[in-house]
Amino acid sequence: MTFAAFHATRRMNPRAARSIVVAVSRELKNQRPGGSDVLRKEDANPEGKGLNGFLLDWRQTEPKSVIAKPRRQVLAEYFTSMLILSAEFSYRPSIGTRNYLYFVDGRWSLSLIGPDEWSKERREGFVGLCMLQRDMTWTIQPSKRIADDRQLSDALARFYDGFAESLETGQTIEELLPFYAGKLRYYQRLFASALSRSIRTSVTLSGQRSTPCRDWRVLLPSLENVLLQHKD
Repeated sequence: MTFAAFHATRRMNPRAARSIVVAVSRELKNQRPGGSDVLRKEDANPEGKGLNGFLLDWRQTEPKSVIAKPRRQVLAEYFTSMLILSAEFSYRPSIGTRNYLYFVDGRWSLSLIGPDEWSKERREGFVGLCMLQRDMTWTIQPSKRIADDRQLSDALARFYDGFAESLETGQTIEELLPFYAGKLRYYQRLFASALSRSIRTSVTLSGQRSTPCRDWRVLLPSLENVLLQHKD
């Protein structure tokens, strides 16, 4: 799968856009409990990392505590994680550390710097607080600005449309996962591969490895409804 697939051109109501992220965040919060394709050696360290450094990074991003999960939870984690990993960042995220997602000048970016420490332009582009989990999936606590900011809501709408469209195929989830996203920079590529290993293990444990993406797609609501709305 290429991350460029997540940039269609549809619009949605700003409150509906924020509800997507809120619902995904709620889904992950309520659901979360208390073997893979290796990168080719010649492409593994485009930013100058030695092989030992790469192998260390690979081991440190091995998904831990991966369990079987319902398809709705898998979709929520997949959507959220792909949104975050489509952003630009040049550092290695750590488990449980606060990361901040922004959309500024038509670009997604992830930073360790919070919105209150940035310029006004950065604050206005704040999308949410993101955290990496032990199983290499991501969670997001959405910004309240999304409901009132047309630019942010439109960007999320385009990403959602692209995500939904990517599931319109007879391939399996595993076949779409970005085990090796060659066009990404080192850390995005590293964590995209870690996410892929995590989701593959989860769907294997739950016996859903052969389920075609179209069967997953039907779990997504229309944009007029809440995406992955969790009900207690």
